[in-house]
Amino acid sequence: MDKESTLLLKTDNLSVFQEETQILEGVNISVDVGEFVYLIGKVGSGKTSLLKTLYGELSIIDGSAYVAGYNLDKIKNKHIPLLRRKIGMVFQDFELMSDRNVYNNLQFVLKATDWKNKVDIDIRINEVLEMVGMLDKKLSIPAKLSGGEKQSISIARALLNNPPIIFADEPTGNLDPESASQVMDILYRLKDSGKSVIMVTHNYNLLKKYPGKVYICENAKVNQVFEETIDIVEL
Repeated sequence: MDKESTLLLKTDNLSVFQEETQILEGVNISVDVGEFVYLIGKVGSGKTSLLKTLYGELSIIDGSAYVAGYNLDKIKNKHIPLLRRKIGMVFQDFELMSDRNVYNNLQFVLKATDWKNKVDIDIRINEVLEMVGMLDKKLSIPAKLSGGEKQSISIARALLNNPPIIFADEPTGNLDPESASQVMDILYRLKDSGKSVIMVTHNYNLLKKYPGKVYICENAKVNQVFEETIDIVEL
Protein backbone atom coordinates (compact mmCIF):
# COMPACT_ATOMS: atom_id res chain seq x y z
CA MET A 1 0.00 0.00 0.00
CA ASP A 2 1.31 3.40 -0.92
CA LYS A 3 2.14 5.61 2.07
CA GLU A 4 -0.27 8.37 1.05
CA SER A 5 -3.18 5.93 1.11
CA THR A 6 -2.60 5.12 4.80
CA LEU A 7 -2.64 8.76 5.93
CA LEU A 8 -5.75 9.74 7.87
CA LEU A 9 -4.75 13.34 8.49
CA LYS A 10 -2.32 15.70 6.82
CA THR A 11 -1.86 19.47 6.87
CA ASP A 12 0.15 21.56 4.43
CA ASN A 13 1.35 25.00 5.61
CA LEU A 14 -1.87 25.38 7.58
CA SER A 15 -2.54 28.61 9.44
CA VAL A 16 -4.89 28.56 12.42
CA PHE A 17 -7.03 31.60 13.19
CA GLN A 18 -9.39 32.56 16.01
CA GLU A 19 -11.55 35.17 14.27
CA GLU A 20 -9.01 37.72 12.96
CA THR A 21 -6.13 36.58 15.16
CA GLN A 22 -3.55 34.16 13.80
CA ILE A 23 -2.68 31.53 16.41
CA LEU A 24 -0.44 29.16 14.40
CA GLU A 25 1.29 29.33 11.02
CA GLY A 26 2.92 26.88 8.63
CA VAL A 27 1.56 23.78 10.37
CA ASN A 28 2.70 20.53 8.71
CA ILE A 29 1.60 17.42 10.57
CA SER A 30 0.60 13.94 9.49
CA VAL A 31 -1.21 11.06 11.18
CA ASP A 32 -1.12 7.54 9.82
CA VAL A 33 -3.61 4.73 10.35
CA GLY A 34 -3.14 3.24 13.83
CA GLU A 35 -0.83 6.02 15.01
CA PHE A 36 -0.89 7.59 18.50
CA VAL A 37 -0.01 11.29 18.31
CA TYR A 38 0.48 13.85 21.06
CA LEU A 39 0.00 17.62 20.80
CA ILE A 40 1.88 19.28 23.65
CA GLY A 41 2.69 22.88 24.54
CA LYS A 42 1.96 25.56 27.10
CA VAL A 43 -1.52 26.89 27.84
CA GLY A 44 -2.56 29.25 25.05
CA SER A 45 -0.05 27.83 22.55
CA GLY A 46 -2.78 26.82 20.06
CA LYS A 47 -3.29 23.10 20.68
CA THR A 48 -7.06 23.22 21.09
CA SER A 49 -7.45 25.76 18.28
CA LEU A 50 -5.60 23.36 15.98
CA LEU A 51 -7.97 20.54 16.95
CA LYS A 52 -10.97 22.82 16.35
CA THR A 53 -9.64 23.61 12.87
CA LEU A 54 -9.19 19.91 12.09
CA TYR A 55 -12.71 19.28 13.39
CA GLY A 56 -14.25 21.91 11.12
CA GLU A 57 -15.19 24.30 13.94
CA LEU A 58 -12.69 26.97 12.85
CA SER A 59 -12.49 27.86 9.15
CA ILE A 60 -9.28 27.52 7.15
CA ILE A 61 -8.07 30.84 5.75
CA ASP A 62 -4.59 29.81 4.62
CA GLY A 63 -3.02 26.43 3.85
CA SER A 64 -4.79 23.10 3.62
CA ALA A 65 -5.85 20.13 5.73
CA TYR A 66 -7.02 16.64 4.84
CA VAL A 67 -8.88 14.69 7.52
CA ALA A 68 -10.51 11.27 7.09
CA GLY A 69 -11.18 11.73 3.39
CA TYR A 70 -12.21 15.41 3.50
CA ASN A 71 -10.28 18.44 2.24
CA LEU A 72 -11.14 20.94 4.98
CA ASP A 73 -10.12 24.02 3.03
CA LYS A 74 -12.75 23.11 0.41
CA ILE A 75 -15.40 21.42 2.56
CA LYS A 76 -19.00 22.64 2.29
CA ASN A 77 -20.92 23.38 5.48
CA LYS A 78 -23.41 20.62 4.74
CA HIS A 79 -20.57 18.05 4.79
CA ILE A 80 -19.13 19.05 8.19
CA PRO A 81 -21.55 16.76 10.12
CA LEU A 82 -20.34 13.89 7.90
CA LEU A 83 -16.71 14.77 8.67
CA ARG A 84 -17.51 14.76 12.40
CA ARG A 85 -18.88 11.24 12.22
CA LYS A 86 -15.38 10.20 11.15
CA ILE A 87 -13.90 11.83 14.27
CA GLY A 88 -14.59 10.67 17.82
CA MET A 89 -14.26 13.48 20.38
CA VAL A 90 -13.13 13.02 24.00
CA PHE A 91 -13.15 16.12 26.22
CA GLN A 92 -11.46 16.97 29.52
CA ASP A 93 -14.80 17.65 31.25
CA PHE A 94 -16.54 14.52 29.88
CA GLU A 95 -19.60 16.43 28.52
CA LEU A 96 -22.05 13.74 29.59
CA MET A 97 -25.70 14.75 30.03
CA SER A 98 -26.44 14.65 33.75
CA ASP A 99 -30.21 14.17 33.41
CA ARG A 100 -30.00 10.70 31.83
CA ASN A 101 -28.21 7.44 32.45
CA VAL A 102 -25.23 6.09 30.50
CA TYR A 103 -27.38 4.08 28.08
CA ASN A 104 -29.53 7.12 27.26
CA ASN A 105 -26.44 9.33 26.82
CA LEU A 106 -25.15 6.93 24.17
CA GLN A 107 -28.58 6.34 22.64
CA PHE A 108 -28.97 10.11 22.16
CA VAL A 109 -25.79 10.22 20.04
CA LEU A 110 -26.84 7.30 17.85
CA LYS A 111 -30.32 8.70 17.25
CA ALA A 112 -28.80 12.08 16.41
CA THR A 113 -26.65 10.36 13.76
CA ASP A 114 -29.60 8.60 12.10
CA TRP A 115 -29.59 5.21 13.80
CA LYS A 116 -33.22 4.03 13.74
CA ASN A 117 -33.33 0.34 14.66
CA LYS A 118 -33.61 -0.25 18.42
CA VAL A 119 -31.92 -3.67 18.26
CA ASP A 120 -28.96 -2.22 16.34
CA ILE A 121 -28.73 0.64 18.86
CA ASP A 122 -28.76 -1.77 21.80
CA ILE A 123 -26.09 -3.96 20.22
CA ARG A 124 -23.79 -1.04 19.44
CA ILE A 125 -24.12 0.49 22.91
CA ASN A 126 -23.25 -2.85 24.50
CA GLU A 127 -20.27 -3.25 22.15
CA VAL A 128 -18.67 0.11 22.96
CA LEU A 129 -19.30 -0.21 26.70
CA GLU A 130 -17.67 -3.62 26.66
CA MET A 131 -14.69 -2.18 24.77
CA VAL A 132 -14.01 0.25 27.63
CA GLY A 133 -14.94 -2.14 30.44
CA MET A 134 -18.08 -0.23 31.47
CA LEU A 135 -20.90 -2.58 30.48
CA ASP A 136 -21.98 -2.90 34.12
CA LYS A 137 -22.46 0.91 34.31
CA LYS A 138 -25.01 1.02 31.47
CA LEU A 139 -27.89 2.14 33.72
CA SER A 140 -25.83 4.40 35.99
CA ILE A 141 -26.34 8.15 36.24
CA PRO A 142 -23.10 10.10 35.51
CA ALA A 143 -23.17 11.76 38.95
CA LYS A 144 -22.72 8.31 40.52
CA LEU A 145 -19.58 7.55 38.48
CA SER A 146 -15.94 8.33 39.27
CA GLY A 147 -13.95 10.64 37.00
CA GLY A 148 -12.20 7.67 35.37
CA GLU A 149 -15.53 5.93 34.76
CA LYS A 150 -17.03 9.09 33.24
CA GLN A 151 -14.07 9.46 30.89
CA SER A 152 -14.27 5.78 29.93
CA ILE A 153 -17.94 6.34 29.06
CA SER A 154 -17.02 9.38 26.98
CA ILE A 155 -14.51 7.25 25.06
CA ALA A 156 -17.28 4.70 24.46
CA ARG A 157 -19.44 7.56 23.15
CA ALA A 158 -16.64 8.66 20.82
CA LEU A 159 -16.47 5.13 19.39
CA LEU A 160 -20.20 4.74 18.67
CA ASN A 161 -20.02 5.47 14.94
CA ASN A 162 -16.74 3.56 14.56
CA PRO A 163 -14.67 6.60 13.53
CA PRO A 164 -11.15 6.01 12.16
CA ILE A 165 -9.71 8.85 14.24
CA ILE A 166 -10.14 10.04 17.84
CA PHE A 167 -9.40 13.57 19.07
CA ALA A 168 -8.80 13.62 22.84
CA ASP A 169 -8.44 17.10 24.37
CA GLU A 170 -6.73 16.78 27.80
CA PRO A 171 -8.64 13.54 28.55
CA THR A 172 -6.69 12.93 31.78
CA GLY A 173 -6.66 16.57 32.93
CA ASN A 174 -9.33 16.13 35.62
CA LEU A 175 -8.27 12.65 36.77
CA ASP A 176 -6.17 11.23 39.59
CA PRO A 177 -3.09 9.23 38.48
CA GLU A 178 -4.78 5.83 38.79
CA SER A 179 -7.82 6.90 36.77
CA ALA A 180 -5.55 8.61 34.23
CA SER A 181 -3.69 5.32 33.69
CA GLN A 182 -7.00 3.46 33.25
CA VAL A 183 -8.15 5.95 30.61
CA MET A 184 -4.77 5.97 28.85
CA ASP A 185 -4.78 2.17 28.66
CA ILE A 186 -8.13 2.33 26.84
CA LEU A 187 -7.06 5.10 24.45
CA TYR A 188 -3.68 3.52 23.73
CA ARG A 189 -5.23 0.14 22.88
CA LEU A 190 -7.33 1.77 20.15
CA LYS A 191 -4.32 1.97 17.85
CA ASP A 192 -4.12 -1.83 17.89
CA SER A 193 -7.49 -1.93 16.13
CA GLY A 194 -6.25 0.52 13.47
CA LYS A 195 -7.71 3.69 14.97
CA SER A 196 -5.60 6.81 15.16
CA VAL A 197 -5.57 9.01 18.26
CA ILE A 198 -4.54 12.67 18.52
CA MET A 199 -4.24 13.65 22.15
CA VAL A 200 -3.67 17.09 23.64
CA THR A 201 -1.93 16.81 27.01
CA HIS A 202 0.10 18.66 29.63
CA ASN A 203 1.07 15.40 31.33
CA TYR A 204 4.68 14.91 30.30
CA ASN A 205 4.96 11.55 32.08
CA LEU A 206 2.44 9.99 29.69
CA LEU A 207 4.78 10.54 26.75
CA LYS A 208 7.28 8.08 28.20
CA LYS A 209 4.83 5.47 29.47
CA TYR A 210 2.75 5.50 26.27
CA PRO A 211 5.15 6.36 23.42
CA GLY A 212 3.85 8.01 20.26
CA LYS A 213 4.60 10.71 17.73
CA VAL A 214 4.93 14.08 19.49
CA TYR A 215 4.27 17.57 18.12
CA ILE A 216 4.85 20.70 20.21
CA CYS A 217 3.03 24.01 19.74
CA GLU A 218 5.27 26.96 20.62
CA ASN A 219 5.97 30.42 19.23
CA ALA A 220 3.05 30.09 16.77
CA LYS A 221 4.68 27.02 15.17
CA VAL A 222 4.16 23.27 15.42
CA ASN A 223 7.27 21.08 15.35
CA GLN A 224 7.81 17.37 15.79
CA VAL A 225 9.74 16.38 18.91
CA PHE A 226 11.89 13.30 18.55
CA GLU A 227 12.60 10.76 21.27
CA GLU A 228 16.22 11.80 21.78
CA THR A 229 15.20 15.41 22.61
CA ILE A 230 11.95 14.73 24.50
CA ASP A 231 13.65 15.03 27.91
CA ILE A 232 14.39 18.71 27.35
CA VAL A 233 10.82 19.68 26.50
CA GLU A 234 9.32 22.10 29.02
CA LEU A 235 5.57 22.00 29.49
